[in-house]
Amino acid sequence: MADQKHILIVEDEAHLAHGIKFNLDDEGYLTSIAPDGPTALRLIDQQPGIHLVILDLMLPGMSGYAVCESLRQAGNHVPVLMLSARTLAEDRIRGYDVGADQYLQKPFELDELLAMVRNLLGRSQREAGGGRQNVYEFGRARVNFDTYEATVGDQELRLTPIEMSLLRYFIENEGRVLNRAELLERVWRQPFIETTRTIDNFVMRLRKYFEQDPTEPRHFLSVRGVGYRFVRAGEDAAAD
Repeated sequence: MADQKHILIVEDEAHLAHGIKFNLDDEGYLTSIAPDGPTALRLIDQQPGIHLVILDLMLPGMSGYAVCESLRQAGNHVPVLMLSARTLAEDRIRGYDVGADQYLQKPFELDELLAMVRNLLGRSQREAGGGRQNVYEFGRARVNFDTYEATVGDQELRLTPIEMSLLRYFIENEGRVLNRAELLERVWRQPFIETTRTIDNFVMRLRKYFEQDPTEPRHFLSVRGVGYRFVRAGEDAAAD
């Protein structure tokens, strides 16, 4: 099929890798398996048509963190779904820091995995499609959502995919108050897993990137007891 999506499964536990492959094949996807990080990076380099990477965190020799970070540093923005048995919020945050799009804790339900796969592939297709503003300017900032390039004045920024997704959601909902539950559901697609503190940490990052004074934000405003509001023109900050 010309529009068949190709998914790379990076997992050193053979039974789990083949179990995931079996179910994804059954859903109509084209799948490949890599047992370690270097093999995964080589396959991605050799097969630029890969649409999604399902990436285990604990891999022999090269961690999933290192694999994902290598991809992002090379300018490859293929969606990455990170799998891990680790339960700490700090581990999920680190996964997002190196560029993962989603984080799924082992053991997981098959339906949850398939739903995340559909969401990530659907998001990638929507962002590549027409009808969306992919270059946006506010204040001294210019953001290109196609190339993942962002600048503030003459300073170049490197944003992770999840930071870009959060920024895009703010921009597309300019002026509207967004509560933390909505942001978790619409950006992270994991409303019952992440903590609301995750949202606050990532908004602080956007302020650090784009606000002239992050302690007195004029674009990413707090709305006491509710959430946040993005304003393109800039306003005085509300009290936290």
